Amino acid sequence: MSSETVTIPRSSWLLLHAVAVFAFLYLPIAVLILYSFNGEGVGGFPPHHLTLDWYRTLFADGPIWDSVLNSLQVAFAAMVISLAFGVPAALALDRAQFPGKALFRRLVLLPLILPGIITGLSLLMLFNLTGTRLSLLTIMLGHGTALISVATTEVFAGLQKLDRAQEEASLDLGANYWQTFWRITVPNLKLPIVGAALLIFTLSMDEIAVSFFLIGRDNTLPLEIWGRLRRGITPEINAISTVIFIFSLVAIVFWYRLRVRAEGSADVMAELSEPTSP
Repeated sequence: MSSETVTIPRSSWLLLHAVAVFAFLYLPIAVLILYSFNGEGVGGFPPHHLTLDWYRTLFADGPIWDSVLNSLQVAFAAMVISLAFGVPAALALDRAQFPGKALFRRLVLLPLILPGIITGLSLLMLFNLTGTRLSLLTIMLGHGTALISVATTEVFAGLQKLDRAQEEASLDLGANYWQTFWRITVPNLKLPIVGAALLIFTLSMDEIAVSFFLIGRDNTLPLEIWGRLRRGITPEINAISTVIFIFSLVAIVFWYRLRVRAEGSADVMAELSEPTSP
């Protein structure tokens, strides 16, 4: 009986703590979504006269959708640039031995530690020295450079878990290193690469510090929202934030289903590879 009286309060405090943490994280998002339907604008609780008028206003707002298109272009370009440099960097860290490898690893991870203001300002000085005009291209290069470390760490973690027996078998059967890489290594790294791509895409869509220093005439979505917030919060901002939240939620669900499917396939292959007892 005494052990039960000790366990119950602990579990109650743990439940209360969990509820408080999740409320702190997600209650503001719920309020934001709720106010995107408020017909009386921002202010006053609870909202009255729920309406879809702010979404109609949003979908008729040309400048904000231009900024969405700009952000999508930047995010896709940053994803390609980061993976193009991050995957070889991860392979070098995992497979190669060369002088200065420890220093190289720290330099690759440095953008994760540096504040975005430092990264953006240093890239701005570089573009000024080279006479490069600020545009969406400079933002793409900036995001891609800043997020290479994300691709490197994600793929490197996948390489650490990779069973190299399949690669060795491929080489023993006559395939060269390039064929083994594309037919064995890359398919086995599909999950870390997709995860890194989604993370890079999300971080690029949300990036404001680097974009602020490298922006030209075309705004990205975070800078467009920031510029409008200087004039006050409107339910239209809540509406576009709700759309972004739903998009992020869909991406998370897609990533989760892909991971579950990949882990299930790995379990099946492990069971098939186990020797059967006579």
